[in-house]
Amino acid sequence: MEAFERFHARIAALHAPEVADVHLTIAQLKALYLVAAAGPIRISTLAVRLGTAVSTTSGVVDRLVGMGLLERLEDTADRRQVLVSATAEAQRQLEEMSELGRERMRDLLLRLHTAAEIETVERAVSLLTDAAAAITEDTTP
Repeated sequence: MEAFERFHARIAALHAPEVADVHLTIAQLKALYLVAAAGPIRISTLAVRLGTAVSTTSGVVDRLVGMGLLERLEDTADRRQVLVSATAEAQRQLEEMSELGRERMRDLLLRLHTAAEIETVERAVSLLTDAAAAITEDTTP
């Protein structure tokens, strides 16, 4: 874990200028990522995934709707519920941030000197991806 912490700190430092330009709070960014990943989602479900109260989540959603990043939709399965979905602008901004991450990864890989080093990173990423998939399978009802 120590190696990961060092890596994470270095990557965070590399991303700091871009993250400062986003103009979103961490709570807003987390909500935006979750909504974009989940597709249309109930605010109550989003609150559970964020680990926050529905009223807190509703406030975050209100601000993101006001910024044009989320939109409210009617839940046809239950008219008492409201769904939220990421707008095209939110998708564009998230893709832009993802591209920054991919660009940083390309920069890092270019600094590796041998095929063996690149293969080691590829193998490690594959192992972590498989572990993440297993966690997802374990937690999906």
